Amino acid sequence: MPRWADSELMARVSEQRGPGLAPDAARRENVAERASVWPTALVTRAKRLARSATEFFKPTLSLVAASVIAAPCAAPAQSVPPGALTPPPGDRPVVVRASFHLWEINGIDDEAETFEFTGVLTLVWKDPRQAFDPAKEGVAEKIYQGSYQCDEISPSWYPQVVLANVSGTCDRDAILLRVRPDGTCTQIETFNAVAKSDLNLRRYPFDRQRLEAVFEVLGFGSGDVALEVAKDDREQPPPQLRVPQWDLRDVTSSTRKLEAPYAGTEGASSAFVLAIDVRRQSFFVVRLIMLPLVVIVMLSWSVFWMDRSAAGDRVSVSFVGILTVVAYQMVIGGILPDIAYVTFIHGFLNVSFLLMCATVAVNLWVGACEKRGESARGHRIDHRCRWAFPITYALLIAAVAGISTFCF
Repeated sequence: MPRWADSELMARVSEQRGPGLAPDAARRENVAERASVWPTALVTRAKRLARSATEFFKPTLSLVAASVIAAPCAAPAQSVPPGALTPPPGDRPVVVRASFHLWEINGIDDEAETFEFTGVLTLVWKDPRQAFDPAKEGVAEKIYQGSYQCDEISPSWYPQVVLANVSGTCDRDAILLRVRPDGTCTQIETFNAVAKSDLNLRRYPFDRQRLEAVFEVLGFGSGDVALEVAKDDREQPPPQLRVPQWDLRDVTSSTRKLEAPYAGTEGASSAFVLAIDVRRQSFFVVRLIMLPLVVIVMLSWSVFWMDRSAAGDRVSVSFVGILTVVAYQMVIGGILPDIAYVTFIHGFLNVSFLLMCATVAVNLWVGACEKRGESARGHRIDHRCRWAFPITYALLIAAVAGISTFCF
């Protein structure tokens, strides 16, 4: 029995028991009284707890009851007609004007032939089905923000544009859709992606590259939906845009058709192309490799002024130059990606290597003349090589530069 029930029972027994009541009789009366009183006390306590719980949960129960009652009376969700999810009716193709505002080029990877960029893609088209009366709607322009509102709430069709040459990640962080009273729709979406682009490194380190980001309309042929460059899209490189080891030259926009078997019966889809022209900053390679190597090659020609009888010393000087060129070739191999064609820097190293090998041959020739006693002939060979080697070296480098510039 609870302690509070026992106390209440003892109080009632004390009041009813007389002063002369025997202890045994009082004890029997106490037990009988307990048996009759404690169920009533428990019921009373339970009622108090029930009243307290009712007062505590009353607001919550009211809200639940109101929601249950109001649910059957709530208006059904707006159903979108199937025709509203197709391209706008009328002339074909539906023209979508596109523009891209470049924010940043995060990096260019020569080995993977990719580049990472960030910017905003803007698409503008007209859908008469989305026209509305501003006075009736109470707004001058309808705005849908975020993926949920654009995909779930907006009852309209919009072109699904994807990055066709994506390589790795393509994050679309934010999206906004504006609808004007005449049905003009403007979709603004941010892109942070890595795109694949063919790089021509034959003129390295004096090369220029054109990086292209190709945006394609997914699922519709060029006869149904066509992308056009916006008339006011005069994209210029932002003045604050900087790319490490590169100079940004120009940013242009154009359109083209892409082969796409999934783009309806035509098999070709419309694409918007963002072209970014960049030029490599060559001073790093010139300072690290080309200038030191030219000095080493010129020093190797000092053998033509050395004593003709010291053939061993002359050959040692030439071999030091040859080993230096080999070391520079290993350095270039670590900088350039694994490519099958020859670049300008490869040609420059090969010309330097061949000229130093030629000095070894000249040294052996002069040494042989000395052994045969033809000192005058050996002197003429050294004298002619003093000016022949520099001229030949300059002409060969010019030829390599011309071939890499005009033939590729």
